[in-house]
Amino acid sequence: MAWNDPQWGNNGNRNKNSGPPDLDELWRRINQRLNGMFGNKSTGGGSGGDGFSSGGLPGGGNLVGLLIGALVAVWVASGFYIIDTGQRGVVLRFGQYVETTEPGPRWHLPWPIESREVVNVDQVRTVEIGYRNNVKSKVLKESLMLTDDENIIDLQFAVQYILKDPKEFLFVNRAPEDTVLQVAETAMREIVGKNKMDFVLYEGRADIAARAKVLMQQILDRYKTGISISQVTLQNIQPPEQVQAAFDDAVKAGQDRERLKNEAEAYSNDVVPRARGLASRLKEEAEGYKLSVIANAEGEASRFAQIFAEYQKAPQVTRQRMYLDTMQTVMNNTSKVLVDQKGGNSLLYLPLDKLQQIVSQPYGGAPEVLSQPPAAAAPAPVDARSRDALRSRDREDRP
Repeated sequence: MAWNDPQWGNNGNRNKNSGPPDLDELWRRINQRLNGMFGNKSTGGGSGGDGFSSGGLPGGGNLVGLLIGALVAVWVASGFYIIDTGQRGVVLRFGQYVETTEPGPRWHLPWPIESREVVNVDQVRTVEIGYRNNVKSKVLKESLMLTDDENIIDLQFAVQYILKDPKEFLFVNRAPEDTVLQVAETAMREIVGKNKMDFVLYEGRADIAARAKVLMQQILDRYKTGISISQVTLQNIQPPEQVQAAFDDAVKAGQDRERLKNEAEAYSNDVVPRARGLASRLKEEAEGYKLSVIANAEGEASRFAQIFAEYQKAPQVTRQRMYLDTMQTVMNNTSKVLVDQKGGNSLLYLPLDKLQQIVSQPYGGAPEVLSQPPAAAAPAPVDARSRDALRSRDREDRP
């Protein structure tokens, strides 16, 4: 019998030694059975001569059911997902927002009913304004800004931000990252335009960054971008390259001015206190001289009053005393010694060393008139010739 004999599979003529069945016929019958189960249709051959009943395909219905159940299980399992720490899940139903899920294992209705978007809310994102990747690769249309005193500066800065509302970040604005760049540039231009060039370049860097951060956050909240500004960093602030040399000269001149000003202040701080001290010393000396002159005048007036009172009591003695005091004062600096010989011995012992010390000392009181020799002084022995000479000289002196 041939392999493709159509009568090979009949029950009445089937022979045990007839060989394998026809594959084309077998496949055709399987198709008929499947069509009968799903659509209750048969494809022309009838069931009387096939030798197979409607339930002749062993386990056909169970196999299809298991296949459908497996597909349903896979479809349902596709709705499970896990949200990591620092992320949020946004569930959409037919493209419309439903909810925001927290970290952990989650499930939603599988596609195409619902879908999800996973957003990292802890990631720090950066937007660069005025440059890209390197401060040397400038973007002049973003970095050139006008100050309040009508000067142009080249300002490059970076803005770091995180997401605080995934729903607003995904659905409210079409391009939130571009919005951050435009808002940052706008806010910085507004702040720079309200300040002088020197303030922006030097002492106002920290203040400008803080004010720009606040203004950017206000604008982003007004636009409902779901973005939170974390930091604004000023990378480089300088004049344009075309005027850099002239600006450096101006800066150097300003530095020289400050240096000279500091030197002048240091000199002033050194000279003025000394001049004030000298003036104060002279003032105190003048005040002391004034008091000294007044005190001396008052003392002289008091002394004169006392002398006048004594003069009224004893005029002769007072005149003699005043004469001796005056002569002592006049002859205080002389080295001469006056000796009164009247009524005394002509041979006197003069302690010249003591007299010289008295003369060299300042005048401290009434002088002592040497009228008599000291008690301890004894006349030295003289010979007869000397005594005769002294007698003859004494006779000559008499009137």
